[in-house]
Amino acid sequence: MTNDTILIAPSILSADFSRLGEEVRAVEKAGADWVHVDVMDGKFVPNITIGPLVVAAIRPVTKLVMDVHLMIDDPIKYVDQFSKAGSDLITFHVEACNDPGGVIKKIRSNGKKVGISVKPGTQIESAYDFLDKVDMVLIMTVEPGFGGQSFMVGMVEKIEKLHKKFRGFIQVDGGINAETAKIVTKAGANVLVAGSYVFGSKDYKQAIMSLR
Repeated sequence: MTNDTILIAPSILSADFSRLGEEVRAVEKAGADWVHVDVMDGKFVPNITIGPLVVAAIRPVTKLVMDVHLMIDDPIKYVDQFSKAGSDLITFHVEACNDPGGVIKKIRSNGKKVGISVKPGTQIESAYDFLDKVDMVLIMTVEPGFGGQSFMVGMVEKIEKLHKKFRGFIQVDGGINAETAKIVTKAGANVLVAGSYVFGSKDYKQAIMSLR
C-alpha cells in the first residue's frame, strides 16, 4: 500500500446497526480498504454514537484496517480502551485537547498508527507542528457530529495546503460522493471517508468503485 493509492473508508455511522457485522463484511467484499468508525461523545460534537465495545464486536469479522475517529473531549483517556478493542489507526482532534503531543505518544505506546484532525473552522496550520509525528491528517469537509451533510467546498484549499507539506495519508470526511471525490483527490487527498454514499447505495461495489 502506497500513499499514492486512493483508499476508500466507508463510515459505519451510516450502516444498518441491526446487522452491523454483515454490513462490514459486505463493504470488505465490495472492495473497501478501511472501515471508518465515528466515535462521538455528545460534548465535543452534538451527538452520541458508539464506543470500544462496538469496535471489539466488529474486529473479528474483518481484516480491513480499523480506522477509528475520536470526536471526543480529552481523547487521551480512551486511547487504551480503543486500542485494546482492535483499532489499527486512531485519529483525534487537535481542538479536543491541550496536549496533542501527549495524545500522539499515548497512541504510539499502544502500537497504533496516529491521525490528527481539524474541524472546518480550524486553520490547517494548527496541525503543522505534528506532521512529522503522525501517519495521517484528517480534514473535515462538514461540521462533525452527523452524517449525510453537504460537502463544504471551502475546505479544498486546506487539502491543497496540506498536500504541499505532508506526504502521509490525507483523509477527508464529509459529503464525499463520486463528484466530490474527484475534487478532493485532485487537491491531494488519498483516503476518502464515505458513509451515506456507500451504505445508502443499492450496490456497495459500484459506489466504492465510483470514488476511486
